[in-house]
Amino acid sequence: MISTKENIRKVLIKTGRRLVKEKGAEYLTARKLSDASGYSIGTIYNQYGTMDGFIMEQNRLTMNELLSYMRGIFAEDDAYLMLNRYLDTFVSFVLANKNLWFLLYNFHLNATYQALPKDYLRKLIEVTTIWKPYFDKVYPNLLPKERKLALHVLWLALFSVSSFLTTNALDSFSKINRKNLCKLLLNTYLAGLTVLDEAR
Repeated sequence: MISTKENIRKVLIKTGRRLVKEKGAEYLTARKLSDASGYSIGTIYNQYGTMDGFIMEQNRLTMNELLSYMRGIFAEDDAYLMLNRYLDTFVSFVLANKNLWFLLYNFHLNATYQALPKDYLRKLIEVTTIWKPYFDKVYPNLLPKERKLALHVLWLALFSVSSFLTTNALDSFSKINRKNLCKLLLNTYLAGLTVLDEAR
């Protein structure tokens, strides 16, 4: 039997997710969540401490969905092909979940936390390192610490660009296809690393 606390959290998460999907990330406030769920603002804070705590729970779900989506990719031996498939899957997920992804992106852009909870950080690491086996395969001559840094830089670049995928901001000065933009970024970066790797 589901406890009262578990049921409250389940209703709040489900309601918050619906609000973000239908209305956008900016719409999610304690007051709007309270009105939509039927639970008081005090109850929300009792469950999550702050709205940041609630948003992190939403972001965990989003990252879990992304990981599940990416793990469903059919594996190939060609590491370059797999890195491009991961990119396509990532971009497709963001485009299909624009409001949820913007909630995650915006949280990290404006986070007031001194340090993120360890379980949340572990989930972030899972998302950013799922590419690692194929990345390592492509660049065997780079030192491990260099590969780690290169992968970290790649993820930061893609994460930054991902914010534009969730809006129409690019449309005012460029009609470039969003997937093509990300593919160009990925493959130009990989080509540069290949030159460095081969120079070893």
